Amino acid sequence: MQINRMPGRTAAASLMMCFAMILLLSSPCPGREFKKEYKLQVTVGPNFYWGQGAAKFAELVAEKTQGRIHIKPYYGSSLLQGAQLKSAQLVAKGVIDCAIESTINISSVIPECNLFSLPFFINTFENLDQLTRGQTGREIFDAMKKKQLMPLAWGENGFRQITGSAHPIQAPADLTGMKVRVVGSPIFIDIYRHLGADPVNMNWGDAITAFQQGVVDGQENPAGVLLAVQIWQYHRYVTFWNYLADPLIIYWNQRQWEKFPKDIQQAIEEAAREAGRFEKALCRAGLDGDTSVNILKNEFNHTMAHPDPMATLKQHDMTVTTLSKEQLAAFQAATRPVYEKWVPKIGKTLVETAKKDMQQIERQ
Repeated sequence: MQINRMPGRTAAASLMMCFAMILLLSSPCPGREFKKEYKLQVTVGPNFYWGQGAAKFAELVAEKTQGRIHIKPYYGSSLLQGAQLKSAQLVAKGVIDCAIESTINISSVIPECNLFSLPFFINTFENLDQLTRGQTGREIFDAMKKKQLMPLAWGENGFRQITGSAHPIQAPADLTGMKVRVVGSPIFIDIYRHLGADPVNMNWGDAITAFQQGVVDGQENPAGVLLAVQIWQYHRYVTFWNYLADPLIIYWNQRQWEKFPKDIQQAIEEAAREAGRFEKALCRAGLDGDTSVNILKNEFNHTMAHPDPMATLKQHDMTVTTLSKEQLAAFQAATRPVYEKWVPKIGKTLVETAKKDMQQIERQ
């Protein structure tokens, strides 16, 4: 009897093996459903804090997806051939997979992002956090989703400061006739014209030449950027005035995002939030007491090369100016027409939401 049963058992076992092979062959192998490489647009180089945040994001995505998703950062807007204002359009179209981008650079597609460029409106890290964590941030993310962009997390480039070669900037009159290199966003042109300056939009390479030749007198950028470009080679004076914020957003092509399984989406979102926290801390280190320095040390085992940006600038013989409330009020008054012009473009309702998030009933 046992001899007669063996062939039946063997046949059954063979049949089960066949079914198993069919299932194995019909199921996608790990990683087969994903692209070999996902391209990440990064405006700056790898040595900037922004670039370091991009590298951290790519590292964390690989770790949290067990190597199934591989992101490659493309620095210096190389995917855009230098046209950094085009990133949102190209990610929305799926030409580029994802980006870690400044709200300034996506404001032509997402006009709500001009909120952060309203002059002397936000001013503090506390206010900025209230916006990005509150209803304001959610509404901006909703606006991005309507344009086929899937926002994942906030990062930061920092509050933008101003430097110059001639004299300290302490009052609007100090900017009269001054040629200032600015980014190519219309609201920046409006701000500096109302301050009596001559705003000039040019890429950084041309700006350096213009500084050296004395054709352009000043520029504006966050503290971390000032260190990375060694601004002391061109300018002697820097004013910390936090006149507008420059948050970053990590985002993905929405159609591609929706095809990811839930576990991959969750892993990438976790990586984005963690990378954003790391990158924010880099930009704020030394400017918010010990808070960000301790985040970097305790959460990321990272030690800052320049834990005090102001001290570093002073060490390179720059004159560092911080403005009093009264001095800031003078700049705010001078740029009031810019505020009034741009609120309708941004959306009055969103601006009111921002005030509530900052617990600011009226613009001071």
